[in-house]
Amino acid sequence: MRNKQKILIADDSEMNRAILTEMLDAEYEIIEAEDGTEAVAALQKYGTELSLVLLDIVMPKMDGFGVLMVMDQHRWIDDIPVIMISAENSSFQIERAYDLGVTDFINRPFDARVVHRRVVNTLLLYTKQKRLIDLVTEQIYEKEKQSSLMVDILSHIVEFRNGESGLHVLHIRVLTELFLKQLVTMTDQYPLTQTDISMISTASALHDIGKISISGKILNKPGRLTEEEFAIMKTHSAIGADILRQLPFHQNSPHVKTAYEICRWHHERYDGRGYPDGLKGDEIPISAQIVALADVYDALTSERVYKKAIPHEEAVRMILDGQCGVFNPLLLECLTAVSESLPEELKQDTARMDPEGVKELTEELLRRHEITSSERTLQLLEHERMKYSFFASLSEEIQFEYTEVPSMLSLSSWGAERLGLPEMIMDPMHDDQVCSIADMESIGRLSKLLRATTPEQPNVQYECKLSVGGIERWARFICRAIWSSDMPPQYMGAFGKTVDIHEERLRIEHLEHEVAHDTLTGLLNHKHARKRIVSQMKDDPGAKFALAVLDLDDFKSANDTYGHMFGDEVLKYSANQLKSSVRGNDIVARIGGDEFLIFLKCEKNLEAIMDRIFHSLLGTYKAFPISFSMGVAQTEIAGTDYPGLFQAADHALYTVKRSGSGRYCFYDTSMQEGNVTFSMIDKVYEEDGRDDG
Repeated sequence: MRNKQKILIADDSEMNRAILTEMLDAEYEIIEAEDGTEAVAALQKYGTELSLVLLDIVMPKMDGFGVLMVMDQHRWIDDIPVIMISAENSSFQIERAYDLGVTDFINRPFDARVVHRRVVNTLLLYTKQKRLIDLVTEQIYEKEKQSSLMVDILSHIVEFRNGESGLHVLHIRVLTELFLKQLVTMTDQYPLTQTDISMISTASALHDIGKISISGKILNKPGRLTEEEFAIMKTHSAIGADILRQLPFHQNSPHVKTAYEICRWHHERYDGRGYPDGLKGDEIPISAQIVALADVYDALTSERVYKKAIPHEEAVRMILDGQCGVFNPLLLECLTAVSESLPEELKQDTARMDPEGVKELTEELLRRHEITSSERTLQLLEHERMKYSFFASLSEEIQFEYTEVPSMLSLSSWGAERLGLPEMIMDPMHDDQVCSIADMESIGRLSKLLRATTPEQPNVQYECKLSVGGIERWARFICRAIWSSDMPPQYMGAFGKTVDIHEERLRIEHLEHEVAHDTLTGLLNHKHARKRIVSQMKDDPGAKFALAVLDLDDFKSANDTYGHMFGDEVLKYSANQLKSSVRGNDIVARIGGDEFLIFLKCEKNLEAIMDRIFHSLLGTYKAFPISFSMGVAQTEIAGTDYPGLFQAADHALYTVKRSGSGRYCFYDTSMQEGNVTFSMIDKVYEEDGRDDG
């Protein structure tokens, strides 16, 4: 038997709690709170074990709005839906509740069927949203896993040049993660989240990428380095940071910024005697401090061309005694705390790694010999091509190379087979087969982007559609322009790959649509409609806009007479009528329950437009009469602030409903005092024959 979902009922009235419990306890486990402070205590105790909160507005000690603000501060409101329950039904109270994150609103006295249906609908909605979030999280995890693999491979290339096994990179990552996790349990001086720990651990693999610029004779010298050689060796930290700083993309990414900190400052020491900048104390980012400690420990306990491995116990003692430089005392406490488990942790992670394939690749990529400057340029270019080829072989990407003189396109064998093209095509921009696959206008834009690169910033990414087998699919071009070494340098062509991103784009578009739209009617939900409305008014500040808030008349009788499934059909029918009654660029949304909104731009004839829309909604659905009450507010009168515009339309709607349903009116400032004129509306209904008083 499955566990019942938990529902928290927070209401100061014991009678109300008893009524709601009677309605729901057969299907759900009920937890009660008689005031706001008890509700917060229950939230702290149960957290996301709670599936729903039924929350009264007026309570002693802390009211419902206070509880909502606490839920927002602790981000509980993101995971636990709230239905407000109250006899208070002013538009101000309702709007404030929705602004604070309430999902739905139930008025007292309670109708058992309404309460049950809204509870079920809310729980189903949040279950669906959680499923979507889990799907996105899984996709992000897979992308991070692939990114981590690429970082490991590139870092291993650097370590291979240094005559090491490649395990150094893995060890640094494991040690960094262990030290960071221990650090956050010992102090709150460094407020690191699990995301921060993961990011720093991944970035640690790039700590020595600057060594790619150091001569192999120095890196692999078996004896002690001379002063001159050591001075050259010390430049690797600044060079690695410069490599990251000169990336033509992702400069604002936290991962790149963290990797930069680690590359540049992982040889700084707490007493200021490190390099390259002589930072001391907490001038050194904690990421670099942690990696520095991990780097020293692994260097001591691993075999190198210039030394034998030192036993674990001796290495720890040397670090704690200050023989390897001065470290943050807190980090030394971390080292002491995890010391006993370090050898076993490293052994377990090493056992999970199978380096043979990567080792074979890097041996081929980085076989070194004495070469001239021009040969070195050609070798670096070939190295880039081999790197692209390797990545393409991992993910079956279409690899290509294009040259200007002669004009020629070369495709990898897999890419040629995938596209149904020859592996070599002369004059591709005028080739019929190429033109049948690629939109030449898009390819022309890509060519223009590549020509606009520089030798210092040669990378380009571009997205367009490719037709493969008569089916169009989105692809991303990831290219590197080729520049000659002449003075001035000349653009020679490009090489790179294409990545199929069609399913990715479709998934993202689908998820965005699901999040932005109401599940039942397919209309925009209020939250996303509000964003679009605010954006539209901001983009066109001089325009005149109108907002209509509509309430489906006598909808409760549809549920009471024919059942809630019929009520849902009425809502879907009404939503379709609303969509068909407006223009393509107007905004239609479901606010919640049986309330909707329409937002439109109108330079003139607004009354005629709203009259046409209103009358187009009148009719019947399976003998059930369909009519609306509607309030309309104009930006000329109510202003361009969305909350004010919405409240004005809401005022007009409730003015209509107080005088009898099935009408509409325009907001004016006299409504603040409760006065309204129905002259235009009365005329409409006299003609229609539906005036009910």
